Amino acid sequence: MNFTEQNLRLYAVTDRAWTGKMTLLEQVEAALQGGATCVQLREKTLDPDAFLAEARAMAALCRRYGVPFLVNDNLDIALASGADGVHVGQDDLPVEEVRRRVGSRMIVGVSAHNVREALAAQAGGADYLGAGAVFGTATKKNVTPLARQTLCDICRAVHIPVVAIGGVGPDNLMQLAGTGVAGAAVVSAIFGAPDITTACRHLRALSDGMTAVPQD
Repeated sequence: MNFTEQNLRLYAVTDRAWTGKMTLLEQVEAALQGGATCVQLREKTLDPDAFLAEARAMAALCRRYGVPFLVNDNLDIALASGADGVHVGQDDLPVEEVRRRVGSRMIVGVSAHNVREALAAQAGGADYLGAGAVFGTATKKNVTPLARQTLCDICRAVHIPVVAIGGVGPDNLMQLAGTGVAGAAVVSAIFGAPDITTACRHLRALSDGMTAVPQD
């Protein structure tokens, strides 16, 4: 799949904490209908068979919408499910090993919290970076928010696109304007919203406006 910084404009990261009235797959489709430009499946507790079945279904759904689908952390599931890519953190499989195993056929994203990590990820073959947490977040505990200047420095230091993640929602997304990020990765403001499609339309409009502001 052709992957550009436009695919990072509104990056939806799943969290099944808000499933109930809708399945996770139904929630993801609602996000896609609202303008999500990328989907990352994040699962920490599913057994491997259920995880793989879910990933395959989500890959097929995203394919219908022409939107990249990535799996968080688990390269084996990403490969087996037909995902477009995988996202790894600093404590996961090294990006060099991921790139060696997937070659050029998959998108590889890496989490970065400073310029050193960003440059190392780029050198190792990352296609994009996830930088954060840019705001306080309930998704991950004991995370210190990333300073705005650090986010700007990361964006300036690399030539691959950067997506901001961590506590991003409609009330603070525009604070990212001018940092150089290509878009926002959003969890609870999408999947915890009472109307996911409407929430995504609003977030997408904000992100489009945010990225149009010149870098600081």
